[in-house]
Amino acid sequence: MIRLVSRVFARSRFVRSEAGNATIEFALLLPLMIAIFLSSFELGMLLARNAMLDRGLDVAVREVRLGMINPLTEDSLRERICDAAVIVPDCENQLRLEMRPIDPRNFSTIPAAADCIDRGNPDAALREFVPGTNNQLVVLRACVLIDPISPMTGLGKMLSEARSDGAYALTSTSAYVVEP
Repeated sequence: MIRLVSRVFARSRFVRSEAGNATIEFALLLPLMIAIFLSSFELGMLLARNAMLDRGLDVAVREVRLGMINPLTEDSLRERICDAAVIVPDCENQLRLEMRPIDPRNFSTIPAAADCIDRGNPDAALREFVPGTNNQLVVLRACVLIDPISPMTGLGKMLSEARSDGAYALTSTSAYVVEP
């Protein structure tokens, strides 16, 4: 029976025809090309947003050092960072700040992981936000959660699997000395 079916298909004009070769190659390679395109776009946006978060933190720290942000609270600092980091989506609600004075001779007091917002409990207390006193070294760390542009393909899928809420965290760190 198998020989009969194979003989019939071998004589068929569809088996001998090569008219669909380009279509098959296109159908096999199109998903790969779309995944590469979406991953490169995701990476470009990640890098641009990270650069803007760094810039926003640098601008805010400069204004803190010059005494231009008065009073220095988490909300006022967050507002200034988000004003400068223009392409970070929903910055006001997704940005979490951590400010702590540290001993310059002992950096082990800084936790390795940044304090990011918990989307399940956005009112959770900050890890620490202490502006510091005269001549103290203060470390300021910002963490913002970003949803991937394409969470089902390539880089977006890898980034969204890192956390349970599907977002990825961008962090930026800066340090300054409180001037008298």
